Amino acid sequence: MPSTSIRNARYDPVSRTLSIWFLASGKRYDYLNVPPDLWDEYRAAFSKGRFVNTHVRDRFDYRLVETAGEVGRV
Repeated sequence: MPSTSIRNARYDPVSRTLSIWFLASGKRYDYLNVPPDLWDEYRAAFSKGRFVNTHVRDRFDYRLVETAGEVGRV
């Protein structure tokens, strides 16, 4: 199901980085040291935005990443 708050999300299991692109701001945040099982839970979540707010935001270190291109939807 498409998200109303998240444009795209990707996970790199090697670096354990969860990248989230937000619709409203257009910004991308990389959340660091995210365990792989959390990515699986995110993908299964009905509400992606609610999941990120509850389980990711304010729980993992992050960095704002400057983006130069368009990415697809979730």
